[in-house]
Amino acid sequence: MIRPNYARLLAVGLVVAVGMTVAACGGGAEKTKTPGGYTVELIDAKKLTVCTNIPYVPFQFEKNGKTVGFDVDMVDLAADELGVKQDVIDVKWDNIENGSALSGGKCDLAAAAMTITPEREKNLTFSEPYFDEVIAFVAPKGKAPKSVEDVGDRKLGVQASTTSLEYAKKHKLEPQEFEDSAKQRAGLESGKVEVVLQDYPVITEWMKDEKFAAKYEVGQIIETGSQYGFGFKKSADKTLVKVVNDQIKKAKDSKKYDELYKKWFGTEPKAS
Repeated sequence: MIRPNYARLLAVGLVVAVGMTVAACGGGAEKTKTPGGYTVELIDAKKLTVCTNIPYVPFQFEKNGKTVGFDVDMVDLAADELGVKQDVIDVKWDNIENGSALSGGKCDLAAAAMTITPEREKNLTFSEPYFDEVIAFVAPKGKAPKSVEDVGDRKLGVQASTTSLEYAKKHKLEPQEFEDSAKQRAGLESGKVEVVLQDYPVITEWMKDEKFAAKYEVGQIIETGSQYGFGFKKSADKTLVKVVNDQIKKAKDSKKYDELYKKWFGTEPKAS
């Protein structure tokens, strides 16, 4: 039996130890001077830790053991400016979209083809926009909806927690939700759903698969007027946000953006 005074000391010690463990595991960012000469908050002083949700071709996906894509290349511009390497980690989309991956210290920023919306801005700080959102329907050949009304009572599949879901609900549709784009496509191919609504660049990648393109076609293409942004925690480090914003602007001014756009989408961006 432990004596009462020993028990009290042991209890205090356990509380302190647990507190230290929680602090150590919290993953909070600390101010650090990067090789590029910037003093910023980073989860790991040696790298820019980036949350994404894989796969989302061509924005971010695995190829030959590496995460690649348009978003990855865009964030690399900021990482290079800071003088650190980008480290991409795959997390659930919901944890990116609701800001918990960032506020919880998993990453310094999120690069996940994420549309800037007022609802998301409650939990996240966004960079300047870097990509115009376009969504589209895809369905078996001869059956692709030419309008949202054309969907009718067919089973529609969307990716959960996305603006495609919001668009569908806004138009009084009741879609089936899928965790990611790969599961959404599988749902279409297996017949779980008859139509899907997804970001047009993702559908364009699907159509590069000859077997898929032989069976399916793109229907209505919708320019929503919204834009993608990189996400930071709500109390974001202002210097880090500025570096990212400066690199977006610099890329567009120098035509580097056009080069990366053509690399991943096959065409140059439309003039704005």
